[in-house]
Amino acid sequence: MSNNLVYIHPKAHIGKNVTIEPFSYIGEDVVIGDNCIIGPNVTIKSGSRIGNQCQIYPGAVIGGEPQDLKFEGEPSTVTIGDDVIIRECVTINRGTALDRGDTKIGNRVVLMAYTHIAHDCIIGDDVILANSVQMAGHVHIGDFAFLGGTTAVHQFVKIGGHSMISGGSLVRKDVPPYVTAARDPLSYMGVNSIGLRRRGFNNDKINELQDIYRVFYVSGLNNSDALEKIKTELAPTTERDEIIRFIEDSSRGLMRGGKE
Repeated sequence: MSNNLVYIHPKAHIGKNVTIEPFSYIGEDVVIGDNCIIGPNVTIKSGSRIGNQCQIYPGAVIGGEPQDLKFEGEPSTVTIGDDVIIRECVTINRGTALDRGDTKIGNRVVLMAYTHIAHDCIIGDDVILANSVQMAGHVHIGDFAFLGGTTAVHQFVKIGGHSMISGGSLVRKDVPPYVTAARDPLSYMGVNSIGLRRRGFNNDKINELQDIYRVFYVSGLNNSDALEKIKTELAPTTERDEIIRFIEDSSRGLMRGGKE
């Protein structure tokens, strides 16, 4: 379907009660859920899968080809969850065959203006990326993470859930869950206690997380010895075990320690 103002490919699947404003382009093999608002001058390319109740602001480009010289035009997708806000001029590229073939955005995510999400990234639920965050390929971000404006993230980096990264940061190494990170090079600044309290974590749980990271980042032990001490001396909990798994699974190495 097309007219002088909007182009919608006849094979695109558009849900119920969707608003598509003038000069937007909806390509082939696009799926848009119910109750979405697509602003003017939005481009949604083939392979895009958009959930329900999403808002996409002017100038956004969803499902663009990966900026990867190894990409050879293979079919791939972008999958966006429900209740996602995509502000002005955000760009989200499709996945590649060298990874899972899909770039995935969770539910209730906010992507502020001029953010770029490269191929094969995975972003969890309730994540906020402030203005002009720039992400290279294959980045993973856990639930409830917050990245300040103009932060740049190196390819293959993992950022743990409930973490907060200061604006203007260069993220070259993995950032564990529940922490605040700042400075250059990026360093541990303590547990994200304010954000955790807002999400219902009590003082006992926050104190437990602080005890874990004091051992890992403040005690002066090397990573292997600190991890062993956490395993043997701190009681098992869901959060402790999550931190241990994150540290053990880190392939790029962890950001440096700092002071609380």
